[in-house]
Amino acid sequence: MVAFTLVEGARMAGYALATLGMLLVFLEFFQQPSYVSYDPEFDDYSIDISPSALREHTWIGRLGALFAAAGFAVEFLAFFL
Repeated sequence: MVAFTLVEGARMAGYALATLGMLLVFLEFFQQPSYVSYDPEFDDYSIDISPSALREHTWIGRLGALFAAAGFAVEFLAFFL
């Protein structure tokens, strides 16, 4: 009985961690890129790309991917327990 609750606890922890990670990755998609600026006076977007200042991903997306991978790893481990 104790082993069953340990496995179910690990499985639920994996689900929670993966869900949090996917939520962070979802939030990553709705951020405005650093090279796009908006001018409300002219209602216009301008793009200024400098290869040295280009930032493709933020820490939110990176942590989200890490949490999702860790969550799926915990679920995989719980499957074999």
